[in-house]
Amino acid sequence: MSCRHEGAPFSTPMGDNHLMTSTHPTRHLLRAKDLVDVRFAEPLTVDDMAAAAKLSRAHFTRAFTAAFGESPHAYLQTRRLERAAAMLRSTDRSVADICMSVGLSSVGSFTTSFARSFGKTPTAYRASFPPASTYAHVPACVLRVYSRPGPSSRVDKTAHGEKTTIEPSA
Repeated sequence: MSCRHEGAPFSTPMGDNHLMTSTHPTRHLLRAKDLVDVRFAEPLTVDDMAAAAKLSRAHFTRAFTAAFGESPHAYLQTRRLERAAAMLRSTDRSVADICMSVGLSSVGSFTTSFARSFGKTPTAYRASFPPASTYAHVPACVLRVYSRPGPSSRVDKTAHGEKTTIEPSA
């Protein structure tokens, strides 16, 4: 039985005189989504997600599907495929390596699921983007060093306000 009190919207009576306050049920489901978003590459199961939401597997599956419009397994699969697509666009790793690194164990099933979701096989999807080498990441510290003006263009002032040009050393 639920009681609606000011400040404790989801309280349930426990025993004679005290109440146990709980969070909104959707908050529990968001914990499961967060678990999937962080640990998608691990061998997660619906039982693991239900445990994170502190619900039974059956109740969790019904509540998750009602709240988010897709089953927990479909959500996990979508996260894995999205991450795989990002890796296909930005790395030169093999399709099999990407498949394993996003938590899937069968390259054949991965290829079928990927093609169903993205309309192309992983190899064709990768080929539709520029090579990953064109996206080489340069660390910010390197960019700062090489984008600064050269030493010959720097002008310093002396203590008396006179400008002096510093000559680069050879």
